[in-house]
Parts: sequence; C-alpha cells; structure tokens
Amino acid sequence: MAAWLSAILCAVFASNPPGALPVPPHKAMDSVHVLLETEAGDIEVQLETKKAPITSANFLKYVDGKFYDDGLFHRTVKPDNQPGDKIRIEVVQGGINPKREKEGWPPIRLERTNLTKLEHKDGTISMARDGPDTATSDFFICIGDQPSLDFGGQRNPDGQGFAAFGKVVKGMEVVKKIQTSPADGQKLTPPIKILKARRKP
Repeated sequence: MAAWLSAILCAVFASNPPGALPVPPHKAMDSVHVLLETEAGDIEVQLETKKAPITSANFLKYVDGKFYDDGLFHRTVKPDNQPGDKIRIEVVQGGINPKREKEGWPPIRLERTNLTKLEHKDGTISMARDGPDTATSDFFICIGDQPSLDFGGQRNPDGQGFAAFGKVVKGMEVVKKIQTSPADGQKLTPPIKILKARRKP
C-alpha cells in the first residue's frame, strides 16, 4: 500500500471510532442548529461554531454519529438538592445512549469563556467535565444565569469554568419541565429519554 494512502486511512480511523458514522467536514458558518427530540418535548439549540469551534465540532460528531439517539437527561441540579455545595447552580445534564459509552472520541481541550466570550446565561448549553480538558459527550443546559460556571467562577475549585458553546432558542419550557421531574437527589428517576438529535437544515 502506498505510504500516502496508508496515512490517509490512519487519519480516517483515528477520527472516527469503530461503529461511528464518518464525520463530514463542517461548512464555515457562525452557528448550527440542532434539534433534541425528548420524551418531554423538543429542544432546539444554536451552536456557536465560530466562537467555540472545538466544543461545537465535538458535539456535532456525537450528533452526526447518532450517539444521542436513545440518550438520557439523567441529572437535575436545583437549589434544594445540592446541600454540600456552597455555590449552587441550576442545570439539567444529558448524555449519549448508555449502550454506546465505550465508543466515542478522546476528551477535548477546554475552551474557556474568557476566550470565547460565551457566558453561562439562561439557556446556555455547555460541556460537563471533571478536570480541565476532560469533557467528552455529556452536556448541560443552564436554567437562569450561572456566572459561577464561567472562567474565574468557583463552582469548580480549579476556577477554569466550563465550555459554553451555544444556547437554547426554542424549548426552554421543556428544559424546566425536565429540571422539575422526579429525582432521587440529583438523579432523575426515571431519566428523560432523548429520542434523537439531528442538525436542522
């Protein structure tokens, strides 16, 4: 096999794990809309692909690969269910189909809000993480403004904040419905199923 062909094939397999659909190149545009169809209703988000290109491209890989089909909103964070936290927030958190947890891509670099200028306002969609540069596929949506999640905020002790990459443009009533659904602590019981996620034309 020619060396150039081998190199191309290696690059393709590195960017697309087994079982995932090939990720098409993204057109140069400022934003992309994604529709999340859930058991509780539809949520449309606008991704800021120009301001947060790494985070948006990562989310779109999971959308295009249909990882969020049969995914779950599994966590709700409300003022009354985080007694151990001095700094409290309000978000709902979702993720991919649990059966596909072993698939996917490596963690991405954290796009800090002091660089992207995307703050955690009401309806912001952002990536869940532990340490910096650990976000993969779980995301959350803010209910109300959450400045403690921005760079310099102290919700996470490292002060690096979370990677906001878009906002809800339709369906905040659905987000609030998910937040107030039955839960055991912060765990939604049962979780709210994401039926499918698709780009909007």
